[in-house]
Amino acid sequence: MTRTLTSLYDIYADAESAVRDLNAAGISDDEISVVASQAAKTAHEGNESGPGASAGAAAGVIIGGGGGLLAGLGMLAIPGVGPVVAAGWLVATAVGAVGGAIVGGAGGGLIGAMVGNGIPEQDAHVYAEGVRRGGTLVTVRVNEAQAASAEAILRRHRAVEPGERRREYNASGWTKFDESAPAYTPAEYDRERRVRMVA
Repeated sequence: MTRTLTSLYDIYADAESAVRDLNAAGISDDEISVVASQAAKTAHEGNESGPGASAGAAAGVIIGGGGGLLAGLGMLAIPGVGPVVAAGWLVATAVGAVGGAIVGGAGGGLIGAMVGNGIPEQDAHVYAEGVRRGGTLVTVRVNEAQAASAEAILRRHRAVEPGERRREYNASGWTKFDESAPAYTPAEYDRERRVRMVA
């Protein structure tokens, strides 16, 4: 039986490390997906000294070169999130036929792809909102024999706990991911990033 495991990371470099460790554990790129906010890269591009600069720099390096899944990240647009860099099976499931945009809504798109692969809908909304706010989503399909090891890898790289993040979002009035919401600007991403760096 195949299981789908998903983790959200506030820092791109943590997601990158998780993907590399999954590969080292014998999980192929075919079973891994990455969706990262383009704002994370744009906000820190060329800013070596700002908060999160290493994450933005890492995104630029990975997109520009190297090997495997991370080197194959391509640009897409997600309603409510804006431009993302993404690759992998989950992305292929979510991509719409028109213009390379991911079709929104609970029945389709990123949330629909997650829910359709066994991720609870309330968590899927948190993950999509996390990407909107500058996070990186890593999703992996594994068999039962690989599940415990893969889950440990995902957690050890500072994965966001979805229940805690949902409570935090709810406290600010958020209820679920809204594909009609405007994408975060680089300034909003920076503000969110500073909050995450302090927490």
